[in-house]
Amino acid sequence: MSLLGEIERNHADLGDGRNTRGVLRFITCGSVDDGKSTLIGRLLHDSRTILQDQLAAVTRASSKRGSGELDLSLLTDGLEAEREQGITIDVAYRYFATGRRKFIIADTPGHEQYTRNMVTGASTADAAVVLLDATKGLLPQSRRHLLIAHLLGIRNVIVAVNKLDLAGYGREVYAALRASFENFAAPLEIPNLLFIPMSALRGDMVVERGANLGWYQGPTLLEALEAIDVESTDSSLPFRFPVQYVARGQVRSYMGRVAAGTVQTGAEVIVLPSGRRTRVKGISVLGDSLGSALAGDSVALQLEDEVDVSRGDMIVDAHRLPRPVKAFTAKLCWLASEPLAPRGRYLLRHTTRTVKARFAAINYRIDVQTLEQRPLEGEVRMNDIVHAALAVQQPVFVDPYAMDRATGAFILIDEATNQTVAAGMIE
Repeated sequence: MSLLGEIERNHADLGDGRNTRGVLRFITCGSVDDGKSTLIGRLLHDSRTILQDQLAAVTRASSKRGSGELDLSLLTDGLEAEREQGITIDVAYRYFATGRRKFIIADTPGHEQYTRNMVTGASTADAAVVLLDATKGLLPQSRRHLLIAHLLGIRNVIVAVNKLDLAGYGREVYAALRASFENFAAPLEIPNLLFIPMSALRGDMVVERGANLGWYQGPTLLEALEAIDVESTDSSLPFRFPVQYVARGQVRSYMGRVAAGTVQTGAEVIVLPSGRRTRVKGISVLGDSLGSALAGDSVALQLEDEVDVSRGDMIVDAHRLPRPVKAFTAKLCWLASEPLAPRGRYLLRHTTRTVKARFAAINYRIDVQTLEQRPLEGEVRMNDIVHAALAVQQPVFVDPYAMDRATGAFILIDEATNQTVAAGMIE
């Protein structure tokens, strides 16, 4: 799936109306060859969630590659190009469950040129597993992925110090890498940061504890993932409902996904941009009436009054309104192979609303090695992270990204090519 398709699905798709709360969505990321695909393969294999035909196919593929043992990375590297090169070049999604919870995993690319795919995987993740190769240390792409995960609002980060089998399972190696990573991550003030030593290839501290890391007393990776609290704060936020579709039947309904907050029948709301005040007359899913809906629910709303509502409008809490803006600042991850054109013609897609946009200024570049703000020198190219000021032709209704990931995020589309060129986080 393309980045545009994935982000649109994440932010605007009506979905199937099913409740997915309690599911942990997490990404694996890091530099190339750190063992991300092998780690996911180990999780699936040791938690016994692989079908027999899948296991047989991986066994055959492993034999063809002459590896001499089961290559668990092939469980996620589904693209033929990946299998030939031994790398991950797209986001591979996998689903599994244990007795305690369900998981959706995004195995994201390690190569720098595929950082845009990492942004895709991180856009709705609750947690990130950042891998470090114990034999290589903290590499630039691992730093980049940590920074992007932080910018995208991921509050739970597990640092998996992998391949300790190649470093003699040395405690000192683990301690040195942990200190290096903590020093780099300190300015980001990540709320929940956990370190786990492991060998994904041998299975130590992934699902089972193994016999080689007796000096480590913390949880295995699976135990840590099962323990992450995904009770979302979205439901306590102000109600936000971007309208995706208007059903003009006998009873007019406004369909979409609750981006944040909760809504009950009878609640007072305001429709933006018109500013019309009304109340929620009914809430339904596939014709079944509900008394309330909360963040993540895909529903149809009926309003008490005849109101002119279209796709791209937003129905919001009447007492806690978003900020209407025609100019704002944001952190921006540039995703396109072509450099940013300061005078280019772009479309800004925010929730279900699309407006024309232009750059008012590019203020600085963020150095992914030091996290420092650097003066902008030269062009903004793929994978650069910058701070920018933008202006839009019609107002959009936003909340700071730090408060609400749904109404604080946007993508930029090149008006000429219709390609997604950037993902942004509003300040």
